[in-house]
Amino acid sequence: MPAHDVSDLRSALALLETLPGELRRTAEPVDPYLELAGVYRQVGAGVPVQPPAPSGPAMLFDSVRGYPEMRIAVGVLASRARAAALLGSRADRLPFALLEALNHPCPPVTVPRAEAPCQEVIHRAPVDLRRLLPIPTLTARDAGPYICLGLVWARDPETGDTDVTIHRMCPHSPDTLSIFFVSGRHIDAFRQKAEARGEPLPVSVSIGADPAVLVAACFEPPTTPLGCDELAIAGGVRRRPVELVDCVSVDAKALARAEIVIEGEIPPGERVREDALTGLGFAMPEFPGYQGKAQPSLPLIRVKAVTHRRNPIYQTLVGPAQEHTTLTGIPTEASILRLAGNALPGFVRNVYCHPAGGGKYLAIIQVSKSRPSDEGRQRQAALIAFASFSELKHVILVDDDVDLFDSDDVLWALTTRYQGDVSTVFIPGVRCHPLDPSSSPAFSPSIRERGVSTKTIFDCTVPYALREEFARPDYAPADESRFR
Repeated sequence: MPAHDVSDLRSALALLETLPGELRRTAEPVDPYLELAGVYRQVGAGVPVQPPAPSGPAMLFDSVRGYPEMRIAVGVLASRARAAALLGSRADRLPFALLEALNHPCPPVTVPRAEAPCQEVIHRAPVDLRRLLPIPTLTARDAGPYICLGLVWARDPETGDTDVTIHRMCPHSPDTLSIFFVSGRHIDAFRQKAEARGEPLPVSVSIGADPAVLVAACFEPPTTPLGCDELAIAGGVRRRPVELVDCVSVDAKALARAEIVIEGEIPPGERVREDALTGLGFAMPEFPGYQGKAQPSLPLIRVKAVTHRRNPIYQTLVGPAQEHTTLTGIPTEASILRLAGNALPGFVRNVYCHPAGGGKYLAIIQVSKSRPSDEGRQRQAALIAFASFSELKHVILVDDDVDLFDSDDVLWALTTRYQGDVSTVFIPGVRCHPLDPSSSPAFSPSIRERGVSTKTIFDCTVPYALREEFARPDYAPADESRFR
């Protein structure tokens, strides 16, 4: 099955079933409360979940305790190789595939409701989310069950521009969800405009989607400024438009081929403490590898309807770990390549957002110095990445003879091509990300407030004038297959 034929979660899983070792399917009943996360942590969650947490196959649970009509898929994108197969690329060429889609977008289309599988079954208000959906609780300290891979769609109430993004959402009653917006997110800007007008913001939450849609939705400014429709990038990946459908209860659209859709409104002025049901002070595990802190005041979504396919598949992640790195890291790689390529044509060869940084904090940038005047451009490339992505904390620079996807090779370069006093650049007092626990005044007196950090460049490239002294041994080519 070619990746081009993938159009939704079901076709993505069908493709994975044809690839050895990429999907584990089980009929053993699983409990979405704690057990599912405990199982997948040991199967395939990956870094930075506490070991043992290998990077392994996706899983499809055909039997969910308490939800006889539901199934759960987890870890669909928790591997770079798996993501490459699903997007029709190679692991080392993923950012280039997204660049191609950025340059050739295909806008979404709206299809009639009769052609939308997501509306095969309709539950109108009053609804009880916890009875309808097997929303997992990952750890005993979580504020509750969390929707981790819900694609939120909304429209700017002033301009009509639309946006899709992924946010963590927690049920607080049968028909309400808290939603956490990191500062600067586009849908939060829409919400603030609607609230200033005293109006609710209609939204949809699509669960279970084509992997291309989920990855494209994680692009951020400046690559996708306010008003840019990320669904057009997903259409560019597939070379056909993403299908939307009008919601049945609110003035919004949803993914027509989603497994499940939650429809609702964000009312003006209503807020809830994220851990109101537990009082423990925690939200859920977050991508830096720690238990996220509960937010004191979050907007609410009031649910008006839930629609879904027959025998739907609830899609989630565990961690967030390798799956978060795929979702956020690959779009960031593509964006750095694009911005650095515009400023330094042909100099930056590739970019890898390492799982240790959750796809946001750590980028490895591979450069090619071909003439004396290239010396110093490697640090300019790092500065371009920092200036463009505020959440980026560390950049490691390597030469083009280093495999940036091999952590051992990168550490070798850090050991033999790096001297701390001359190869490190510190940029203190810069806004980074509020979920980094070290970006706190309690960690260092140099940090004035939470979310401010010292960005660091680790220049592990050989000075151009010394390149002959750092040549790697040149081995003769040989056919190793003869010796198997």
